[in-house]
Amino acid sequence: MRTWESEALMEQLEGLMEKRQWASLRDLLVPMEPADIAEILDELPEDRLPLLYRLLPKELAAEVFVEMEPDQQELLIKTFSDTELKEVLDELYVDDTVDLVEEMPASVVKRILQHADPETRKSINEILKYPEDSAGSIMTTEFVDLKKGMTVEDAIKRIRRTGTDTETINYCYVTDPSRHLLGTVSIRTLLLAEEDDVIGDIMDPNVVFARTMDDREDVAQSLSKYGFLALPVVDTEDRLVGIVTVDDAMDVMEEEATEDIEKMAAITPSDRPYLRTDVLSLFKSRIPWLLLLMISATFTGIIITSFEDALSAYVVLTGFIPMLMDTGGNAGSQASVTVIRGLSLHELEFSDLLLVIWKEIRVAVLCGITLAVANFAKMMLIDRLLLGNVSLTPSVAMVVCLTLVLTVFCAKVVGCILPMLAKKVGFDPAVMASPFITTIVDAISLFIYFSFATLLLGI
Repeated sequence: MRTWESEALMEQLEGLMEKRQWASLRDLLVPMEPADIAEILDELPEDRLPLLYRLLPKELAAEVFVEMEPDQQELLIKTFSDTELKEVLDELYVDDTVDLVEEMPASVVKRILQHADPETRKSINEILKYPEDSAGSIMTTEFVDLKKGMTVEDAIKRIRRTGTDTETINYCYVTDPSRHLLGTVSIRTLLLAEEDDVIGDIMDPNVVFARTMDDREDVAQSLSKYGFLALPVVDTEDRLVGIVTVDDAMDVMEEEATEDIEKMAAITPSDRPYLRTDVLSLFKSRIPWLLLLMISATFTGIIITSFEDALSAYVVLTGFIPMLMDTGGNAGSQASVTVIRGLSLHELEFSDLLLVIWKEIRVAVLCGITLAVANFAKMMLIDRLLLGNVSLTPSVAMVVCLTLVLTVFCAKVVGCILPMLAKKVGFDPAVMASPFITTIVDAISLFIYFSFATLLLGI
């Protein structure tokens, strides 16, 4: 929803609430999408949230509830009567109920499970036993399954009978009596087939599926790769136990992208919105990384201290330290971000390490030489001739430019190697992004700088 539309709508809603025109409020909300209604409820004061939510029809209310933030859901659950809570839970799909249980405090979870029906409670417990990052943890156990010997007419009757309780009917899954996955059939295929056609003859036996313990990010990427709306999930014995739908996959991709961005910025990942995160939580998520990076950055200080004589003899060298460190950090970040993206999209594997290094070496040589030539021209023409900095001799410029070439070279190589090594040993490659690489490259660039200065300037 565009900002101006949202503001106008909020003013209209507030006016109707002030006048207590509840029927008009309901008529205004009902045609809207659940996600848009959830955004509106997010802007309301806490005392008005339950009132407006109760105006929604039962099915729409459940869809809106799924789209709301966890703290708003918790607030509503606390205001619900037992009957209202059961009505909402009855309308939720199992995977949405599982997400709700995972987000709520223990007291709220206990109340949710008390009012869920036995079958739903069993499904919730089944899904909760899977690791958090697995396909099993995001699947829903509600799907349409068909038998190989059914006719199309029988299949359509079954879809009509059970489809209202499933999250999607776009794909139906053919199983044997032991629930082994045999094939899939789309609703389009069923509608275009003859009523007496047999499911076993029209199904697609070449099924792309996931296993319960597969990484959920891999499952999300499979849905994106093949353009599926859902992906079947089987257990270790190839029995169909659930499906992962595209909306859950989108949530996973958003969460993973957010987590990677936070790690690359040296922040402990959080699943709470920024404005709903208190100051103490933000402090706790940031200070460990800042302390670690501060301590690691002391190596830079040690290097500078060890070359105090060189700096005192050629004070002009001091002015180029920030430029060299920043350029090295930026070059390393470019390489690391490119490699991290390739790893996350499975475009790169550890076996590609030598190919990646060779490519980054060639890029580093081109970038380093270009930067060095541009910097030498700037130092000689602008700094020395125009600004009259006579202490900036060709020898000093040569030290700076050679350092620039070698720093970019080292930064690119370090930037591509560290994420791939992290992935190999089981760490998240995003951790080896800008902050760590910048700290390492800073130390390398200073060491190179003062080594060249000692060698070429005789200090």
